[in-house]
Amino acid sequence: MVQANNLGLALRARARNGELSGHTSGLAPDLVQGNLMILPAQYAGDFLLFCQRNPKPCPLLGVSAPGEVAFPGLGQDIDIRTDLPRYRVWRDGDLVNEPVDVRAVWRDDLVSFVIGCSFSFEQALLDAGVPLRHVAQGRNVAMYKTHLSTVAAGPFHGPMVVSMRPMKAAHAIRAVQITSRFPGVHGAPVHLGDPGQIGISRLDAPDYGDAVEVLPDELPVFWACGVTPQAVVQAARLPFCITHAPGAMLVTDLTNVSLASL
Repeated sequence: MVQANNLGLALRARARNGELSGHTSGLAPDLVQGNLMILPAQYAGDFLLFCQRNPKPCPLLGVSAPGEVAFPGLGQDIDIRTDLPRYRVWRDGDLVNEPVDVRAVWRDDLVSFVIGCSFSFEQALLDAGVPLRHVAQGRNVAMYKTHLSTVAAGPFHGPMVVSMRPMKAAHAIRAVQITSRFPGVHGAPVHLGDPGQIGISRLDAPDYGDAVEVLPDELPVFWACGVTPQAVVQAARLPFCITHAPGAMLVTDLTNVSLASL
């Protein structure tokens, strides 16, 4: 069991009580945050294989047994049904609800996957003097579907989703160096520069999250994103699954530095 962290416990309690229902960017700068996929056990093996084949967008932090709601390896007193600020419920590939907890639709055959999040390397960037506009403005990060294909596994297939942070060239180089040390939370960027090369037509119209300005002397820098499974869910049209709402993460008790490679 991981050692409890007071901030992690407090933020999960606020989500559980309905006091926290928005994005978690910047709320726990030193703690690992996770994306979420919950799906029936009959699909769990294929989704596990999908994550193994696509480690950039889907780096796994933890997997539950069917029906299990605790994640003692990620934090104390976690209830995966209530401890994220907001969820998404999908049926046949369509988004049908965005509740603040999912106890009403919980089933004993559900398996939960917690996937690394780029929020977890942002403090390392800030500590190195790399500014992050969405954090400074209190916004969610901008996320986009691309024409970069994931590697299919069973019914799971579809486009990679990326998150974007605008940076000056020198900061972008430093960001590549820093985030390469965090493979468990997406690692180095997958693209820098011209968004059209990866199928993004408008930076001011993200598919998820909030738009941020890219200044004339800046490059858009793109990282693989843990929202990718939501695009995959739409393509696979699973009968039922649950995800996090983009930007509304599970805040764990793990520290970001514990994931950094030497």
